[in-house]
Amino acid sequence: MTQQALVPPFDMESAARKVKAAQDLWNTRDPQKVALAYTEDSEWRNRDEFLHGRAEIVAFLERKWVRELDYRLRKELWTAHENRIAVHFEYECHDRTGQWFRSYGVELWEFAPDGRMRRRVASINDQKISEAERRLR
Repeated sequence: MTQQALVPPFDMESAARKVKAAQDLWNTRDPQKVALAYTEDSEWRNRDEFLHGRAEIVAFLERKWVRELDYRLRKELWTAHENRIAVHFEYECHDRTGQWFRSYGVELWEFAPDGRMRRRVASINDQKISEAERRLR
């Protein structure tokens, strides 16, 4: 899979590859590496936080993965059109007390011509689960 194939306009096949690449990247839990997938001036809405630019994205991800331990993510393509992709996702993690969570949500993505994401809007809901209820390993 080449980066060339992961730029807009997206069809369902190239969008599915883009979603898989994003899933794999986020599962590295490396804020610096993940942030490179976004434009320098990328805008995010994540729950009640509004982020602008890579530096804020890196800081957000560093905070996220300090408290969301053993984070594991799965993304699924819903639809794509031109430079936009809609994704359903779920992830599991636990906090420092050992309480596990499963978080569900949808993301709306908009891409720059070079394939970097310039806008991400995420709506997320959390559910407490037991370790035995985990699905993502």
